[in-house]
Amino acid sequence: MKIRGGKCIIFSAPSGAGKTTIVHRLIKEIPSLSFSVSACSREARPNEKNGIDYYFLSSDEFKEKITNNEFIEWEEVYANNYYGTLTSEIEKIWSEEKSVIFDVDVVGGLNLKNYFVAKALAIFVQPPSLEILEERLRSRKTETEEKIQMRIQKATLEMKRANEFDYILVNNDLEIAVNEIKEVVLKFLAAE
Repeated sequence: MKIRGGKCIIFSAPSGAGKTTIVHRLIKEIPSLSFSVSACSREARPNEKNGIDYYFLSSDEFKEKITNNEFIEWEEVYANNYYGTLTSEIEKIWSEEKSVIFDVDVVGGLNLKNYFVAKALAIFVQPPSLEILEERLRSRKTETEEKIQMRIQKATLEMKRANEFDYILVNNDLEIAVNEIKEVVLKFLAAE
């Protein structure tokens, strides 16, 4: 099966649904995929590295890049907390003749889907339930109670938009979810 570059695989989900874990597994298993590192204006978590997990920018740096039209898409996810996709990141990956894999929130995913149209496969990773999602967020032990509640509220709204994506992947069992979506992604990448 020949896989072509110049395509985009977009993963979106509520925080805690498992999209990042799935994306990292696919990158290991499909060599023609390259991760698009998003930019954000939030603080790095203890295990995150600049340029690997995100490009961590100050709010002012982020706003300057908005003014200079350096983003394919961006949004203010929470008050003064920006996330976006740098045009330079996509150009770099495509110049390596690879396909881009995104790990973005729901609004960002839909913006990318609308931007790339037929070159994109947009996947919504859905938790089995909001209760399980909340358990996953709590088990991370990286968020305050206030942040967890904010994420649950946002997840409720995001899950209502799942049908706007090309494919809904329910992540009840990680191995089953990875195998299911790997097949879907490989088929998309191999198509003309």
